[in-house]
Amino acid sequence: MQESRHVFINQGLEFVLGMTLQEISILEVGFGTGLNAWLTAKHIQGISTPVKYISLESFPLEESTWLKLNYASDDLERELFASIHKAKWNETVTLQPGFELTKLHTTLQEANLQPSTFNLVYFDAFAPEKQPEMWLPAVLEKVVVAMKPGAVLVTYCAKGQVKRDLKSLGLTVESPPGPPGKREMIRAFKP
Repeated sequence: MQESRHVFINQGLEFVLGMTLQEISILEVGFGTGLNAWLTAKHIQGISTPVKYISLESFPLEESTWLKLNYASDDLERELFASIHKAKWNETVTLQPGFELTKLHTTLQEANLQPSTFNLVYFDAFAPEKQPEMWLPAVLEKVVVAMKPGAVLVTYCAKGQVKRDLKSLGLTVESPPGPPGKREMIRAFKP
């Protein structure tokens, strides 16, 4: 939770909230346990900027698995976490005021992403050694095309090749400090 909060909320969402946009559209590559969607929904409670959150996942967790996760510290947090998981796949639902969620049961490679759609990308794929197909230049290019001008991409990954590939796709790449135990991460901007 600490790592996700650092990379996606502090270095991504907080950064984009500082841009004072009318609306924030987020693409998450890798819904996984639902942690990033839950942290985002919690973080924007009471903020007037609405968020449209689209998450891609090719292998959704079974209910028996996500029910064992113990991220929440109270009943309201548990209820929000459950509502994120119980939201139907491939449908858009409003889970709370200002937070619209669409979970797409698909791979990034098969997803139909429209150009210039997203202000923020949570690229939460496994490391290039574990999921090399997620880090191919053509796959990264698909994400970059879907980013609006001024959009931000954040990821745990800090590999030199990924930085070079993002730069070759026209992004400006930074290496802010990573979460505890990791020297750095990537935050990249689309001009």
